[in-house]
Amino acid sequence: MRYSAIVVSVVIPAHNEASVVGRLLGGLLAGAAPGEFEVWVVANGCSDDTAEIAGAFPDVKVLVTPQANKHAAMRLADEHAEGFPRLYVDADVELGPRDVRALAAAFDDPGVLAAGPSRAMPADRRPWTVRWFYDVWDELPVVRTGLFGRGVVGVSREGWERLRALPPLLGDDLAASLLFEPSQRRVVPESRVVVHPPRTGRALLRIRTRALVSTLQAADDPALSSASGSARTSLSDLLAVAGAAPFRATPKVAWFFALTVATKLRARRAVRTKDFRTWHRDDTSR
Repeated sequence: MRYSAIVVSVVIPAHNEASVVGRLLGGLLAGAAPGEFEVWVVANGCSDDTAEIAGAFPDVKVLVTPQANKHAAMRLADEHAEGFPRLYVDADVELGPRDVRALAAAFDDPGVLAAGPSRAMPADRRPWTVRWFYDVWDELPVVRTGLFGRGVVGVSREGWERLRALPPLLGDDLAASLLFEPSQRRVVPESRVVVHPPRTGRALLRIRTRALVSTLQAADDPALSSASGSARTSLSDLLAVAGAAPFRATPKVAWFFALTVATKLRARRAVRTKDFRTWHRDDTSR
């Protein structure tokens, strides 16, 4: 079965994303054939014009719910969406129709249950505290091969059935990466998503805290616990990055390590209080 003959469902959970949802939808639908994609935007707990902006696009279907919850928004869309593969896309990224087609084509290969695009992170106008962190982060093996941190996760029908069996987790993209064996997931180089990094060090600390809390939460889930260690950066990984270009990379690795320690302290407080619901959102990049 070739997915090129099947409508791809694109699910976009959006909480107060009026400033960016039009950018995503405009790029996603530019050049797409009529009916090529089934696009669902779930405006969840919004107090802005997210639903109205999304609804202005003729090929977009909008669901509105008062509950501000990403996981619940995704499941609500699943009650209506029909196509596979199914893509879950964050509203603040940029993705074009060619990128969606390339992701869909990855599922033509037997055994591929989940896929994500390659990632571009334009950080030229960010402070060094942000640029240095991502210079190191982007070189880490777990980051290069994992599906997390891309803002886009695609699943086949079988992959979707596995994914929806999981309980609500703070890091849905991390769960999608850990749930599948390396042979069952794929990063597709022909597909590219633009992820906008935070504009301040404080905002970076917030979203890194969310990422680490997600990893700790996954470690408590029986379906993910055995693989959760694969999402953590090891000292040997950092030393390898520093060794590849010691004069340039060593200060960056030191900064990466310092910010990671600060993140762990914040994440441990969240874990002690069982706070797996607080969404540490970055508003600076929107």
